[in-house]
Amino acid sequence: MGSIRTLIVDDEPLARRGLQLHLQRHADIEIVGEAGSGRQALQAIAELRPQLMFLDVQMPGMDGFALFRALPATQIPLTVFVTAFDQYALAAFAASALDYLLKPVDDRRLDEAVERARVRLAAHKAEDHYERLLKLIATLPDVNRAQLDALMLDEDARTGGKLSIRDGQRLLRIELDAIRWIDAAGDYMCIHTDGETHVLRGTMQDLERRLDPRRFARVHRSSIVNLERVKALRPHHNGECFLSLDSGHELKLSRSYRDKVTLINGRLVAAA
Repeated sequence: MGSIRTLIVDDEPLARRGLQLHLQRHADIEIVGEAGSGRQALQAIAELRPQLMFLDVQMPGMDGFALFRALPATQIPLTVFVTAFDQYALAAFAASALDYLLKPVDDRRLDEAVERARVRLAAHKAEDHYERLLKLIATLPDVNRAQLDALMLDEDARTGGKLSIRDGQRLLRIELDAIRWIDAAGDYMCIHTDGETHVLRGTMQDLERRLDPRRFARVHRSSIVNLERVKALRPHHNGECFLSLDSGHELKLSRSYRDKVTLINGRLVAAA
């Protein structure tokens, strides 16, 4: 395995510098960038495509958890939390991260985290990492989410202007025009809208069946995109493409789904 593209995210410059110095002992760690805020990290992840991220949980503005909610699941790197939280607070997300480090960072624990990243990347087991992170997002107190026992309603959203899902005893009606994209890992889905992320349990097949295929297209086994929100298509050398959304996010258009969409007059539409 070659070098591991790594991003450091922390609002404290000294903390970023200290972690960078610690990581220099690992020849296969290639630090491709740093970010001092969640917003900067969002842009850096889209541009740099890191495989591994050391992430400070507590940051002003967009914190580490808000960053997860704003990212397409397939863009989330393997993540090591770096935090000053005590052990009890860590219990809420320790099982969801690749690893976590307490500040001040201990070299032995850092070495363990790097080795876990090596093993995970060598085994190509990123998908289960996404699923654990989606489960983590579902437990966060400030997420507009459907509970784990929630089911999507049977009504069809193909002919209406809203998608209905049930959140416990509440009925949520989501404007279809506001949906940017939907991604999933395992039994969990994130519906990303202009202002919120709704996390619920269900399958992509069920949700795809309820959406108008002329407006929403499956572009990856774990992603559905609102075609109206796609502004550009960027080819990649390996035969895949990336879709640029009006929000600035990018989604992968995998080779196996390329025949489901086509570019007409600069606009992405569902293939006939």
